[in-house]
This record gives sequence, C-alpha cells and structure tokens, in this order.
Amino acid sequence: MDELIHEFRTRVRDGDGHLYSARAFGRERRDGTWIGWLEFKPEGTGKVVRRTPRETTQPSFEAVRYWASGLEPVYLEGAVARAVARRRSSAASSR
Repeated sequence: MDELIHEFRTRVRDGDGHLYSARAFGRERRDGTWIGWLEFKPEGTGKVVRRTPRETTQPSFEAVRYWASGLEPVYLEGAVARAVARRRSSAASSR
C-alpha cells in the first residue's frame, strides 16, 4: 500500500509555469526494502497529478522518510520536470 511519507512546504513550477504542491510517497516491497517517489498536485482544480518513477530504494520506512526530509527545492524542480516529461512521453506513445 502506498504511504504518504512527507509533504513539502515548497511549491514548485514546471517549465510552463504551472504551480504544484509536492509530496513524497513510499511503499514496502516484498523483500522488506522501501521505494520512494514524488507526486506533484497542481494548484487549482481539474488538472493532472504528476508522478515520478521511483526516485529511491531504501532499507526501511525510516530511511525513506529521512531521504524525503532532505530533498531541496532544486531537487523538486528537477523531479517535476521528470514527472511532466514522463506524462508527455506516455501520452505520445499511446497515440
């Protein structure tokens, strides 16, 4: 089950200027390790939530929480760019 790990106070903008709030999520794998990724919820309504692929693999829940707590705004800016690009490439490949 996906678990909310951390909510960031910093808002980030994508390359088109859209503003997002950022959250880190994690999930325990069968081997007991944890994976973490980021989700970006657009400000306003009716817009698509963006999600990165896996950003980290850690040995425990506490380790993934520690990872998320150390992310700087510049990392979030790069991650939202990856999430937007991921969405665009999957939309293009489905055409």
